[in-house]
Amino acid sequence: MNEKVRLTVWVRGQVQGVGFRWYTRANALRIGGLVGFASNLADGRVQVVAEGARPECEQLLDWLRGGDTPGRVDGVTEIWDTPRGGYQTFETR
Repeated sequence: MNEKVRLTVWVRGQVQGVGFRWYTRANALRIGGLVGFASNLADGRVQVVAEGARPECEQLLDWLRGGDTPGRVDGVTEIWDTPRGGYQTFETR
């Protein structure tokens, strides 16, 4: 149940310029055991990549969908995959 996974999420809505990446990083660090990043995309979305145990990734995904984020989330699309590694912590880009 603690298999390592890679979660890639694209968040649509009013999610740039409102602290969304910073709060995503803070929540990933609070959850613990997650590495990856949150990054603004040119089309207005935020991309989140998190690697870690599946329950922790699911907890981050629940937060992204839960409505307690800064700004306004209109939609979330996710893809699950095997981890690729290369991250030391969770950062913003």
